[in-house]
Amino acid sequence: MAKFRNRAFAALVSLAAVLFTAAPSSALAASSGVALQRAPVNLQDAVSLQRGAHLFVNYCMGCHSANYMRFNRLTDLGLTEEQIKEYLLFATDKVGSPMTIAMRPADAKEWMGKAPPDMTVIARSKRPDYIYTLLKSYYVDESRALGWNNLAYPNIGMPHPLWQLQGAAQLKVEEKQSHGHAVQVKSIAPGEPGLLNAVEYDRAVGDLVNYLVYMGEPWKVQSSRVGIVVMFFLAILLVFVYLLKLEFWRDIKH
Repeated sequence: MAKFRNRAFAALVSLAAVLFTAAPSSALAASSGVALQRAPVNLQDAVSLQRGAHLFVNYCMGCHSANYMRFNRLTDLGLTEEQIKEYLLFATDKVGSPMTIAMRPADAKEWMGKAPPDMTVIARSKRPDYIYTLLKSYYVDESRALGWNNLAYPNIGMPHPLWQLQGAAQLKVEEKQSHGHAVQVKSIAPGEPGLLNAVEYDRAVGDLVNYLVYMGEPWKVQSSRVGIVVMFFLAILLVFVYLLKLEFWRDIKH
């Protein structure tokens, strides 16, 4: 009995550790008082993934690498090597190269105080909903050195990577009554417009997050398709096995 209790306690500790490490982004969002928005992740939407790859290369790869992802893997999304070379290759001429950047980590740390993280598995560590909310929560803050702040990550050190698309959003502060006390409610309000309207920007952020999820598990798209084929095959096989069973037992009964 004592051994069983020890094993049960160890299992609970392990479960608690998994839950603690699995939800860092939720804790960050809760501490900032911002509710997470659901990211429209759909790994079967190849067009969304293609748009997301284009956004990542154009707006993220100036600082962030994806060293464990190769450009030619994008052929799984329906892109040809010629399209990859024309629209996505800027720092190299080899389609088989990983998504590296020219900036060295040591230089990045010296210039920015901290080297920007590799983005290959960022969606697995930070969660898609958190990244989606983060990219929609930037606002202009002149008191900050880089001129930007973020509701989901207060005093963030990264400037707004998609400001040209969204525009210069402003912080909106309202006072509301809650249980007899005045509470400040912060939200993002439109400011100087960008290249996209609000609906288009939401879709662009969704595409980018969708691609970040894909980068973390690029085999998932193919494995899902294979899984559907396997399940279909097993369903057909089950029919034949059932018919064989009926025939087998018919001979035994007689």
